[in-house]
Amino acid sequence: MLRFFVLGFLVVAGALTTLAAAVGGPAWWALVVVVVLLLVLAVHDLVQTRHSILRNYPVLGHLRFLMEDIRPELQQYFIERNFDGRPFDRDTRTSIYQRAKGQKDEAPFGTERDVYEIGYEYLVHSTAPRPKPDEPPRVRIGGPDCRHPYDMALLNVSAMSFGSLSGNAIEALNRGAAMGGFAHDTGEGAISPYHRQGGDLVWEVGSGYFGCRTKDGGFDEGEFADKAADDQVKMVSLKLSQGAKPGIGGVLPGAKVTEELARTRDVEQGKTVVSPPYHRVFSTPRELVRFIGHFRELAGGKPAGFKLCVGSRIDVLAICKAMLEEGVAPDFVIVDGAEGGTGAAPAEYQDHVGMPLTEGLMTVHNALVGTGLRDQVRIGASGKVATSADLVKRLVQGADYTNAARAMMMAVGCIQAQRCHTNTCPVGVATQDPKRQRALVVPDKAERVRSYQHLVVDGALQIMASMGVDSPSELHPGLLMRRTSASTTRSYAHLYDHLAPGELLAEAPESWAHDWAAADPDSFRPTGWALAPGRT
Repeated sequence: MLRFFVLGFLVVAGALTTLAAAVGGPAWWALVVVVVLLLVLAVHDLVQTRHSILRNYPVLGHLRFLMEDIRPELQQYFIERNFDGRPFDRDTRTSIYQRAKGQKDEAPFGTERDVYEIGYEYLVHSTAPRPKPDEPPRVRIGGPDCRHPYDMALLNVSAMSFGSLSGNAIEALNRGAAMGGFAHDTGEGAISPYHRQGGDLVWEVGSGYFGCRTKDGGFDEGEFADKAADDQVKMVSLKLSQGAKPGIGGVLPGAKVTEELARTRDVEQGKTVVSPPYHRVFSTPRELVRFIGHFRELAGGKPAGFKLCVGSRIDVLAICKAMLEEGVAPDFVIVDGAEGGTGAAPAEYQDHVGMPLTEGLMTVHNALVGTGLRDQVRIGASGKVATSADLVKRLVQGADYTNAARAMMMAVGCIQAQRCHTNTCPVGVATQDPKRQRALVVPDKAERVRSYQHLVVDGALQIMASMGVDSPSELHPGLLMRRTSASTTRSYAHLYDHLAPGELLAEAPESWAHDWAAADPDSFRPTGWALAPGRT
Protein backbone atom coordinates (compact mmCIF):
# COMPACT_ATOMS: atom_id res chain seq x y z
CA MET A 1 0.00 0.00 0.00
CA LEU A 2 1.28 3.45 -0.89
CA ARG A 3 0.96 4.81 2.64
CA PHE A 4 3.41 2.17 3.95
CA PHE A 5 5.81 2.91 1.11
CA VAL A 6 5.78 6.61 2.08
CA LEU A 7 6.42 5.79 5.74
CA GLY A 8 9.18 3.31 4.88
CA PHE A 9 10.81 5.74 2.50
CA LEU A 10 10.81 8.52 5.10
CA VAL A 11 12.23 6.22 7.79
CA VAL A 12 15.03 5.04 5.49
CA ALA A 13 15.67 8.60 4.26
CA GLY A 14 15.79 9.80 7.86
CA ALA A 15 18.32 7.13 8.84
CA LEU A 16 20.54 7.87 5.84
CA THR A 17 20.45 11.64 6.29
CA THR A 18 21.17 11.27 10.01
CA LEU A 19 24.21 9.16 9.14
CA ALA A 20 25.28 11.71 6.53
CA ALA A 21 24.84 14.56 9.03
CA ALA A 22 26.98 12.78 11.59
CA VAL A 23 29.76 12.38 9.03
CA GLY A 24 29.36 15.33 6.69
CA GLY A 25 28.72 18.44 8.74
CA PRO A 26 25.94 20.88 9.78
CA ALA A 27 24.33 21.33 6.34
CA TRP A 28 23.04 17.78 6.47
CA TRP A 29 21.28 18.42 9.77
CA ALA A 30 18.87 20.79 8.00
CA LEU A 31 17.87 17.93 5.72
CA VAL A 32 17.40 15.69 8.77
CA VAL A 33 14.95 18.21 10.23
CA VAL A 34 12.97 18.30 6.97
CA VAL A 35 12.77 14.50 6.78
CA VAL A 36 11.75 14.22 10.43
CA LEU A 37 9.03 16.84 9.96
CA LEU A 38 7.73 14.94 6.92
CA LEU A 39 7.75 11.72 8.96
CA VAL A 40 5.77 13.40 11.76
CA LEU A 41 3.33 14.74 9.16
CA ALA A 42 2.93 11.26 7.68
CA VAL A 43 2.15 9.73 11.08
CA HIS A 44 -0.32 12.54 11.81
CA ASP A 45 -2.05 11.96 8.44
CA LEU A 46 -2.43 8.26 9.18
CA VAL A 47 -4.03 8.70 12.62
CA GLN A 48 -6.23 11.77 11.96
CA THR A 49 -9.90 11.05 11.20
CA ARG A 50 -11.05 14.12 9.28
CA HIS A 51 -9.63 13.57 5.77
CA SER A 52 -9.94 10.14 4.12
CA ILE A 53 -7.49 10.93 1.34
CA LEU A 54 -4.71 11.64 3.87
CA ARG A 55 -5.30 8.38 5.73
CA ASN A 56 -4.59 6.41 2.56
CA TYR A 57 -2.06 8.84 1.03
CA PRO A 58 -0.06 10.51 3.83
CA VAL A 59 1.99 13.55 2.79
CA LEU A 60 1.18 13.07 -0.92
CA GLY A 61 -2.51 13.73 -0.29
CA HIS A 62 -1.70 17.32 0.62
CA LEU A 63 -1.07 17.98 -3.08
CA ARG A 64 -4.82 17.64 -3.66
CA PHE A 65 -5.58 20.29 -1.08
CA LEU A 66 -2.90 22.52 -2.59
CA MET A 67 -4.69 22.26 -5.94
CA GLU A 68 -7.96 23.22 -4.23
CA ASP A 69 -6.26 26.29 -2.78
CA ILE A 70 -5.23 27.54 -6.23
CA ARG A 71 -8.56 26.79 -7.91
CA PRO A 72 -10.61 27.52 -9.90
CA GLU A 73 -8.37 27.80 -12.96
CA LEU A 74 -5.99 24.85 -12.51
CA GLN A 75 -8.42 22.49 -10.78
CA GLN A 76 -11.18 23.19 -13.30
CA TYR A 77 -8.71 22.66 -16.16
CA PHE A 78 -7.98 19.09 -15.05
CA ILE A 79 -11.63 18.31 -14.29
CA GLU A 80 -12.81 19.40 -17.74
CA ARG A 81 -10.16 17.30 -19.47
CA ASN A 82 -10.01 14.20 -17.29
CA PHE A 83 -13.69 13.82 -16.43
CA ASP A 84 -15.33 15.18 -19.60
CA GLY A 85 -17.81 17.23 -17.59
CA ARG A 86 -19.62 14.26 -16.04
CA PRO A 87 -18.98 14.96 -12.35
CA PHE A 88 -20.71 17.81 -10.58
CA ASP A 89 -19.41 21.23 -11.50
CA ARG A 90 -17.08 23.04 -9.14
CA ASP A 91 -19.77 25.18 -7.50
CA THR A 92 -21.96 22.16 -6.77
CA ARG A 93 -19.06 20.16 -5.35
CA THR A 94 -18.05 23.08 -3.15
CA SER A 95 -21.62 23.43 -1.91
CA ILE A 96 -21.83 19.72 -1.01
CA TYR A 97 -18.50 19.69 0.85
CA GLN A 98 -19.29 22.92 2.72
CA ARG A 99 -22.67 21.66 3.87
CA ALA A 100 -21.26 18.27 4.85
CA LYS A 101 -18.73 20.10 7.01
CA GLY A 102 -21.42 22.38 8.46
CA GLN A 103 -19.93 25.49 6.83
CA LYS A 104 -21.82 28.41 5.31
CA ASP A 105 -22.54 28.00 1.60
CA GLU A 106 -21.84 31.56 0.52
CA ALA A 107 -19.77 33.20 -2.22
CA PRO A 108 -18.84 36.80 -3.10
CA PHE A 109 -19.32 38.75 -6.33
CA GLY A 110 -22.51 37.08 -7.58
CA THR A 111 -23.01 34.21 -10.00
CA GLU A 112 -20.28 32.85 -12.27
CA ARG A 113 -22.88 31.24 -14.51
CA ASP A 114 -23.87 32.70 -17.87
CA VAL A 115 -27.49 33.70 -17.21
CA TYR A 116 -28.03 34.27 -20.94
CA GLU A 117 -26.97 30.75 -21.92
CA ILE A 118 -29.71 28.72 -23.60
CA GLY A 119 -31.11 26.29 -21.02
CA TYR A 120 -30.29 28.47 -17.98
CA GLU A 121 -33.02 28.02 -15.34
CA TYR A 122 -34.10 30.12 -12.40
CA LEU A 123 -36.78 30.01 -9.71
CA VAL A 124 -39.25 32.89 -9.43
CA HIS A 125 -39.02 34.75 -6.13
CA SER A 126 -41.83 36.76 -4.60
CA THR A 127 -41.96 40.44 -3.77
CA ALA A 128 -43.66 39.34 -0.55
CA PRO A 129 -41.56 36.45 0.84
CA ARG A 130 -42.88 34.26 3.61
CA PRO A 131 -41.17 33.33 6.87
CA LYS A 132 -39.19 30.10 6.73
CA PRO A 133 -40.92 27.23 8.61
CA ASP A 134 -39.35 26.18 11.90
CA GLU A 135 -39.57 22.48 11.01
CA PRO A 136 -39.28 20.84 7.58
CA PRO A 137 -42.47 19.21 6.29
CA ARG A 138 -42.64 15.46 5.74
CA VAL A 139 -44.46 13.52 3.04
CA ARG A 140 -47.00 10.87 4.09
CA ILE A 141 -46.55 7.78 1.89
CA GLY A 142 -49.29 5.19 1.93
CA GLY A 143 -52.33 4.70 -0.30
CA PRO A 144 -55.70 3.18 0.58
CA ASP A 145 -54.30 -0.38 0.74
CA CYS A 146 -51.34 0.54 2.96
CA ARG A 147 -51.67 -0.23 6.67
CA HIS A 148 -48.44 1.36 7.88
CA PRO A 149 -47.84 4.71 6.16
CA TYR A 150 -44.44 6.34 6.41
CA ASP A 151 -43.59 10.04 6.71
CA MET A 152 -40.72 10.68 4.31
CA ALA A 153 -38.20 13.53 4.53
CA LEU A 154 -37.77 15.89 1.57
CA LEU A 155 -34.22 14.57 0.95
CA ASN A 156 -33.03 11.00 1.56
CA VAL A 157 -30.19 8.61 0.72
CA SER A 158 -30.73 7.11 -2.71
CA ALA A 159 -30.17 3.47 -3.67
CA MET A 160 -26.52 2.38 -3.34
CA SER A 161 -25.78 -1.25 -2.55
CA PHE A 162 -23.40 -2.86 -0.12
CA GLY A 163 -20.89 -4.35 -2.53
CA SER A 164 -20.93 -1.28 -4.69
CA LEU A 165 -20.10 0.81 -1.61
CA SER A 166 -17.90 -0.30 1.24
CA GLY A 167 -19.26 -1.45 4.57
CA ASN A 168 -17.86 1.69 6.21
CA ALA A 169 -19.63 3.93 3.70
CA ILE A 170 -22.96 2.14 4.18
CA GLU A 171 -22.59 2.33 7.96
CA ALA A 172 -21.83 6.06 7.83
CA LEU A 173 -24.84 6.71 5.57
CA ASN A 174 -27.19 4.79 7.84
CA ARG A 175 -25.89 6.38 11.01
CA GLY A 176 -26.29 9.78 9.40
CA ALA A 177 -29.86 8.92 8.39
CA ALA A 178 -30.61 7.85 11.96
CA MET A 179 -29.16 11.07 13.37
CA GLY A 180 -31.04 13.26 10.88
CA GLY A 181 -34.35 11.41 10.73
CA PHE A 182 -34.39 10.64 7.01
CA ALA A 183 -34.56 7.41 4.98
CA HIS A 184 -31.80 5.24 3.53
CA ASP A 185 -32.52 3.18 0.39
CA THR A 186 -30.54 -0.07 0.53
CA GLY A 187 -30.02 -0.47 -3.20
CA GLU A 188 -30.53 -3.93 -4.69
CA GLY A 189 -27.63 -5.51 -2.76
CA ALA A 190 -29.88 -6.52 0.18
CA ILE A 191 -29.81 -5.47 3.84
CA SER A 192 -26.29 -5.87 5.20
CA PRO A 193 -25.08 -5.70 8.82
CA TYR A 194 -23.83 -2.20 8.00
CA HIS A 195 -27.40 -1.02 7.38
CA ARG A 196 -28.31 -1.96 10.96
CA GLN A 197 -27.38 1.35 12.56
CA GLY A 198 -30.90 2.58 13.35
CA GLY A 199 -31.64 4.58 10.21
CA ASP A 200 -35.01 4.06 8.48
CA LEU A 201 -34.63 1.68 5.52
CA VAL A 202 -36.30 1.49 2.13
CA TRP A 203 -35.52 -2.08 1.10
CA GLU A 204 -34.96 -2.19 -2.64
CA VAL A 205 -35.35 -5.55 -4.40
CA GLY A 206 -33.92 -5.87 -7.91
CA SER A 207 -34.10 -8.56 -10.55
CA GLY A 208 -31.45 -10.60 -8.71
CA TYR A 209 -33.70 -10.75 -5.61
CA PHE A 210 -30.66 -10.46 -3.34
CA GLY A 211 -31.48 -11.09 0.27
CA CYS A 212 -34.71 -12.87 -0.66
CA ARG A 213 -33.41 -15.22 -3.32
CA THR A 214 -34.05 -18.89 -4.01
CA LYS A 215 -31.16 -21.15 -4.99
CA ASP A 216 -32.09 -20.87 -8.67
CA GLY A 217 -32.23 -17.05 -8.53
CA GLY A 218 -35.99 -16.60 -8.09
CA PHE A 219 -37.96 -14.56 -5.56
CA ASP A 220 -38.25 -16.17 -2.11
CA GLU A 221 -41.53 -14.90 -0.64
CA GLY A 222 -40.94 -16.38 2.81
CA GLU A 223 -37.50 -14.89 3.27
CA PHE A 224 -38.72 -11.54 1.97
CA ALA A 225 -41.68 -11.48 4.36
CA ASP A 226 -39.47 -12.35 7.35
CA LYS A 227 -36.95 -9.60 6.63
CA ALA A 228 -39.54 -6.98 5.61
CA ALA A 229 -41.22 -7.43 9.01
CA ASP A 230 -38.22 -5.82 10.71
CA ASP A 231 -39.19 -2.48 12.29
CA GLN A 232 -36.22 -0.74 10.67
CA VAL A 233 -37.69 -1.47 7.20
CA LYS A 234 -40.24 1.27 6.57
CA MET A 235 -40.94 0.74 2.85
CA VAL A 236 -40.19 -1.83 0.14
CA SER A 237 -39.31 -0.99 -3.45
CA LEU A 238 -39.05 -3.07 -6.63
CA LYS A 239 -36.30 -1.85 -8.95
CA LEU A 240 -37.37 -2.03 -12.59
CA SER A 241 -34.43 -0.03 -13.96
CA GLN A 242 -31.86 2.55 -12.95
CA GLY A 243 -30.77 5.77 -14.54
CA ALA A 244 -27.15 4.99 -15.42
CA LYS A 245 -27.92 1.75 -17.26
CA PRO A 246 -31.63 1.21 -17.91
CA GLY A 247 -32.55 -2.03 -19.63
CA ILE A 248 -29.49 -4.04 -18.60
CA GLY A 249 -28.57 -5.93 -15.45
CA GLY A 250 -25.44 -5.87 -13.35
CA VAL A 251 -22.42 -8.09 -12.83
CA LEU A 252 -20.54 -8.52 -9.55
CA PRO A 253 -17.22 -10.28 -10.34
CA GLY A 254 -16.52 -13.40 -8.32
CA ALA A 255 -13.35 -11.87 -6.88
CA LYS A 256 -15.50 -9.30 -5.07
CA VAL A 257 -17.98 -11.85 -3.69
CA THR A 258 -16.52 -12.25 -0.24
CA GLU A 259 -18.00 -14.53 2.43
CA GLU A 260 -19.80 -11.51 3.92
CA LEU A 261 -21.23 -10.39 0.58
CA ALA A 262 -22.31 -13.92 -0.26
CA ARG A 263 -24.13 -14.25 3.05
CA THR A 264 -25.83 -10.87 2.63
CA ARG A 265 -26.97 -11.50 -0.95
CA ASP A 266 -27.82 -15.23 -0.70
CA VAL A 267 -25.25 -16.17 -3.35
CA GLU A 268 -22.18 -18.40 -3.54
CA GLN A 269 -18.87 -17.02 -2.35
CA GLY A 270 -16.30 -16.44 -5.08
CA LYS A 271 -18.74 -16.90 -7.98
CA THR A 272 -19.69 -14.08 -10.36
CA VAL A 273 -23.21 -12.83 -9.68
CA VAL A 274 -25.42 -11.60 -12.51
CA SER A 275 -28.53 -9.46 -12.10
CA PRO A 276 -30.63 -10.17 -15.21
CA PRO A 277 -32.12 -7.23 -17.14
CA TYR A 278 -35.66 -8.55 -16.61
CA HIS A 279 -37.78 -9.71 -13.67
CA ARG A 280 -39.23 -13.18 -13.17
CA VAL A 281 -42.17 -11.92 -11.11
CA PHE A 282 -43.83 -10.00 -13.95
CA SER A 283 -43.72 -9.57 -17.73
CA THR A 284 -46.67 -7.24 -18.40
CA PRO A 285 -47.97 -4.01 -16.83
CA ARG A 286 -50.90 -5.90 -15.32
CA GLU A 287 -48.63 -8.54 -13.76
CA LEU A 288 -46.40 -5.75 -12.38
CA VAL A 289 -49.35 -4.02 -10.70
CA ARG A 290 -50.67 -7.29 -9.26
CA PHE A 291 -47.22 -8.12 -7.92
CA ILE A 292 -46.91 -4.71 -6.23
CA GLY A 293 -50.16 -5.45 -4.38
CA HIS A 294 -48.80 -8.86 -3.34
CA PHE A 295 -45.45 -7.28 -2.46
CA ARG A 296 -47.21 -4.91 -0.07
CA GLU A 297 -49.09 -7.75 1.62
CA LEU A 298 -45.89 -9.78 2.04
CA ALA A 299 -44.38 -6.71 3.70
CA GLY A 300 -47.20 -6.60 6.21
CA GLY A 301 -48.99 -3.63 4.66
CA LYS A 302 -45.97 -1.33 4.58
CA PRO A 303 -45.72 1.12 1.64
CA ALA A 304 -44.70 -0.66 -1.56
CA GLY A 305 -43.68 0.85 -4.87
CA PHE A 306 -41.19 0.67 -7.70
CA LYS A 307 -38.25 2.57 -9.16
CA LEU A 308 -37.63 3.10 -12.87
CA CYS A 309 -35.82 5.21 -15.40
CA VAL A 310 -38.59 6.09 -17.85
CA GLY A 311 -38.16 4.69 -21.34
CA SER A 312 -41.32 5.87 -23.05
CA ARG A 313 -44.53 7.62 -22.08
CA ILE A 314 -46.46 4.64 -23.49
CA ASP A 315 -44.90 2.32 -20.87
CA VAL A 316 -45.96 4.65 -18.06
CA LEU A 317 -49.50 4.97 -19.43
CA ALA A 318 -49.77 1.19 -19.82
CA ILE A 319 -48.92 0.79 -16.12
CA CYS A 320 -51.51 3.44 -15.23
CA LYS A 321 -54.17 1.61 -17.27
CA ALA A 322 -53.30 -1.60 -15.41
CA MET A 323 -53.66 0.22 -12.08
CA LEU A 324 -57.13 1.42 -13.05
CA GLU A 325 -58.35 -1.94 -14.31
CA GLU A 326 -56.92 -3.92 -11.38
CA GLY A 327 -57.88 -1.40 -8.71
CA VAL A 328 -54.33 -1.65 -7.33
CA ALA A 329 -51.74 1.13 -7.19
CA PRO A 330 -48.25 1.44 -5.72
CA ASP A 331 -47.85 3.73 -2.75
CA PHE A 332 -44.92 5.46 -4.44
CA VAL A 333 -42.93 5.59 -7.66
CA ILE A 334 -39.26 6.63 -7.69
CA VAL A 335 -38.24 8.22 -10.98
CA ASP A 336 -34.53 7.81 -11.70
CA GLY A 337 -33.01 10.15 -14.28
CA ALA A 338 -30.64 8.97 -17.00
CA GLU A 339 -28.10 11.49 -15.72
CA GLY A 340 -27.92 9.71 -12.34
CA GLY A 341 -25.79 6.75 -11.34
CA THR A 342 -22.92 6.34 -8.88
CA GLY A 343 -21.14 3.20 -10.08
CA ALA A 344 -19.79 1.87 -13.33
CA ALA A 345 -22.03 1.66 -16.41
CA PRO A 346 -21.40 1.38 -20.16
CA ALA A 347 -20.50 4.82 -21.54
CA GLU A 348 -23.03 4.57 -24.37
CA TYR A 349 -25.81 3.84 -21.87
CA GLN A 350 -24.75 6.78 -19.73
CA ASP A 351 -24.83 9.12 -22.71
CA HIS A 352 -27.58 7.80 -24.99
CA VAL A 353 -30.12 5.54 -23.23
CA GLY A 354 -32.91 6.53 -20.87
CA MET A 355 -35.00 9.63 -20.23
CA PRO A 356 -33.47 12.52 -18.26
CA LEU A 357 -35.01 13.19 -14.88
CA THR A 358 -36.93 16.34 -15.85
CA GLU A 359 -38.82 14.63 -18.67
CA GLY A 360 -39.24 11.35 -16.79
CA LEU A 361 -40.51 13.05 -13.65
CA MET A 362 -43.03 15.21 -15.49
CA THR A 363 -44.17 12.23 -17.57
CA VAL A 364 -44.96 10.13 -14.51
CA HIS A 365 -46.54 13.05 -12.64
CA ASN A 366 -48.84 13.99 -15.54
CA ALA A 367 -49.75 10.38 -16.34
CA LEU A 368 -50.90 9.87 -12.74
CA VAL A 369 -52.76 13.20 -12.75
CA GLY A 370 -54.44 12.46 -16.08
CA THR A 371 -55.64 9.06 -14.88
CA GLY A 372 -56.89 10.38 -11.54
CA LEU A 373 -54.32 8.39 -9.54
CA ARG A 374 -52.00 11.15 -8.36
CA ASP A 375 -53.59 11.52 -4.92
CA GLN A 376 -52.86 7.85 -4.15
CA VAL A 377 -49.26 7.69 -5.40
CA ARG A 378 -46.31 9.70 -4.13
CA ILE A 379 -43.36 10.41 -6.43
CA GLY A 380 -39.69 10.43 -5.48
CA ALA A 381 -37.06 12.01 -7.75
CA SER A 382 -33.51 10.67 -8.04
CA GLY A 383 -30.81 11.88 -10.43
CA LYS A 384 -28.04 14.35 -9.54
CA VAL A 385 -30.06 16.01 -6.80
CA ALA A 386 -27.36 17.84 -4.85
CA THR A 387 -28.33 21.37 -3.83
CA SER A 388 -31.31 23.12 -2.27
CA ALA A 389 -32.21 24.58 -5.67
CA ASP A 390 -32.17 21.07 -7.20
CA LEU A 391 -34.59 19.91 -4.52
CA VAL A 392 -37.01 22.79 -5.10
CA LYS A 393 -36.88 22.38 -8.89
CA ARG A 394 -37.82 18.69 -8.60
CA LEU A 395 -40.76 19.57 -6.34
CA VAL A 396 -41.89 22.14 -8.91
CA GLN A 397 -41.67 19.50 -11.64
CA GLY A 398 -43.95 17.09 -9.80
CA ALA A 399 -41.96 15.21 -7.15
CA ASP A 400 -43.10 14.87 -3.55
CA TYR A 401 -39.60 14.12 -2.23
CA THR A 402 -36.07 13.56 -3.49
CA ASN A 403 -33.22 11.08 -3.11
CA ALA A 404 -29.50 11.86 -3.48
CA ALA A 405 -26.81 9.29 -4.29
CA ARG A 406 -23.68 10.93 -5.68
CA ALA A 407 -23.95 13.90 -3.31
CA MET A 408 -24.30 11.53 -0.34
CA MET A 409 -21.18 9.68 -1.52
CA MET A 410 -19.36 13.00 -1.55
CA ALA A 411 -20.62 13.72 1.96
CA VAL A 412 -18.87 10.53 3.16
CA GLY A 413 -15.66 11.50 1.39
CA CYS A 414 -15.96 10.64 -2.34
CA ILE A 415 -13.61 12.82 -4.43
CA GLN A 416 -15.02 11.66 -7.80
CA ALA A 417 -11.86 9.75 -8.72
CA GLN A 418 -14.12 7.62 -10.97
CA ARG A 419 -12.46 4.35 -9.99
CA CYS A 420 -15.61 2.84 -8.44
CA HIS A 421 -15.46 -0.27 -10.64
CA THR A 422 -11.77 -1.03 -9.96
CA ASN A 423 -11.99 -1.73 -6.20
CA THR A 424 -9.20 0.85 -5.72
CA CYS A 425 -11.22 3.82 -4.45
CA PRO A 426 -8.59 6.13 -2.87
CA VAL A 427 -10.86 7.23 0.00
CA GLY A 428 -12.52 3.92 0.95
CA VAL A 429 -16.03 4.75 -0.31
CA ALA A 430 -16.45 2.37 -3.26
CA THR A 431 -14.18 -0.55 -2.43
CA GLN A 432 -14.24 -3.85 -0.59
CA ASP A 433 -10.52 -3.63 0.19
CA PRO A 434 -10.32 -3.45 4.02
CA LYS A 435 -7.04 -1.53 3.86
CA ARG A 436 -8.61 1.17 1.71
CA GLN A 437 -11.84 1.21 3.74
CA ARG A 438 -9.77 2.15 6.77
CA ALA A 439 -9.55 5.69 5.39
CA LEU A 440 -13.27 6.25 5.96
CA VAL A 441 -13.86 7.01 9.64
CA VAL A 442 -17.53 6.24 10.27
CA PRO A 443 -18.45 8.63 13.14
CA ASP A 444 -16.95 11.65 11.37
CA LYS A 445 -18.57 10.87 8.02
CA ALA A 446 -21.95 10.03 9.60
CA GLU A 447 -22.05 13.53 11.05
CA ARG A 448 -21.21 14.95 7.63
CA VAL A 449 -24.12 13.04 6.08
CA ARG A 450 -26.48 14.41 8.73
CA SER A 451 -25.14 17.95 8.30
CA TYR A 452 -25.36 17.84 4.50
CA GLN A 453 -28.98 16.63 4.47
CA HIS A 454 -30.06 19.10 7.14
CA LEU A 455 -28.52 22.14 5.44
CA VAL A 456 -29.81 21.22 1.97
CA VAL A 457 -33.38 20.85 3.27
CA ASP A 458 -33.03 24.02 5.34
CA GLY A 459 -31.80 25.87 2.25
CA ALA A 460 -34.73 24.53 0.23
CA LEU A 461 -37.18 25.84 2.84
CA GLN A 462 -35.48 29.24 2.64
CA ILE A 463 -35.78 29.27 -1.16
CA MET A 464 -39.46 28.32 -0.97
CA ALA A 465 -40.05 31.09 1.56
CA SER A 466 -38.37 33.53 -0.84
CA MET A 467 -40.76 32.30 -3.53
CA GLY A 468 -43.69 33.26 -1.32
CA VAL A 469 -44.95 29.75 -0.53
CA ASP A 470 -45.55 28.23 2.88
CA SER A 471 -45.29 24.55 1.87
CA PRO A 472 -44.20 22.40 -1.10
CA SER A 473 -47.85 21.83 -2.02
CA GLU A 474 -48.04 25.46 -3.18
CA LEU A 475 -45.25 25.07 -5.74
CA HIS A 476 -46.33 24.94 -9.39
CA PRO A 477 -44.67 24.88 -12.85
CA GLY A 478 -45.10 28.62 -13.33
CA LEU A 479 -42.42 29.20 -10.69
CA LEU A 480 -39.56 27.70 -12.72
CA MET A 481 -38.24 29.53 -15.77
CA ARG A 482 -35.91 28.39 -18.55
CA ARG A 483 -34.10 30.50 -21.12
CA THR A 484 -35.10 29.24 -24.58
CA SER A 485 -33.26 31.86 -26.66
CA ALA A 486 -31.01 34.86 -26.15
CA SER A 487 -34.07 37.06 -25.64
CA THR A 488 -36.78 34.67 -24.39
CA THR A 489 -37.55 32.82 -21.18
CA ARG A 490 -40.55 30.58 -20.64
CA SER A 491 -41.99 28.95 -17.54
CA TYR A 492 -42.45 25.23 -17.15
CA ALA A 493 -46.19 25.91 -17.23
CA HIS A 494 -45.81 26.82 -20.91
CA LEU A 495 -42.89 24.62 -21.93
CA TYR A 496 -44.75 21.35 -21.22
CA ASP A 497 -48.30 20.08 -21.62
CA HIS A 498 -49.91 19.63 -18.23
CA LEU A 499 -52.95 17.39 -17.76
CA ALA A 500 -55.93 18.14 -15.57
CA PRO A 501 -57.06 15.52 -13.02
CA GLY A 502 -58.76 12.65 -14.89
CA GLU A 503 -58.34 14.31 -18.29
CA LEU A 504 -57.11 11.14 -20.02
CA LEU A 505 -60.21 9.27 -18.85
CA ALA A 506 -62.53 11.90 -20.31
CA GLU A 507 -60.85 12.81 -23.58
CA ALA A 508 -57.10 12.67 -24.10
CA PRO A 509 -55.67 15.91 -25.51
CA GLU A 510 -54.08 15.71 -28.94
CA SER A 511 -50.51 15.70 -27.59
CA TRP A 512 -51.28 12.60 -25.47
CA ALA A 513 -53.93 10.87 -27.58
CA HIS A 514 -51.67 8.59 -29.63
CA ASP A 515 -49.67 7.34 -26.65
CA TRP A 516 -52.82 6.82 -24.59
CA ALA A 517 -54.38 4.76 -27.37
CA ALA A 518 -51.18 2.73 -27.88
CA ALA A 519 -50.75 1.89 -24.18
CA ASP A 520 -51.75 -1.72 -23.47
CA PRO A 521 -52.10 -2.94 -19.85
CA ASP A 522 -51.29 -6.48 -21.02
CA SER A 523 -48.10 -5.75 -22.91
CA PHE A 524 -45.03 -3.55 -22.77
CA ARG A 525 -45.12 -3.65 -26.58
CA PRO A 526 -47.67 -0.94 -27.33
CA THR A 527 -50.87 -1.53 -29.27
CA GLY A 528 -50.73 -0.18 -32.81
CA TRP A 529 -46.96 0.38 -32.65
CA ALA A 530 -46.71 0.14 -36.44
CA LEU A 531 -49.15 3.02 -36.69
CA ALA A 532 -47.03 5.35 -34.58
CA PRO A 533 -46.36 8.72 -36.25
CA GLY A 534 -43.41 8.57 -38.60
CA ARG A 535 -43.36 4.76 -38.90
CA THR A 536 -44.26 2.74 -41.98
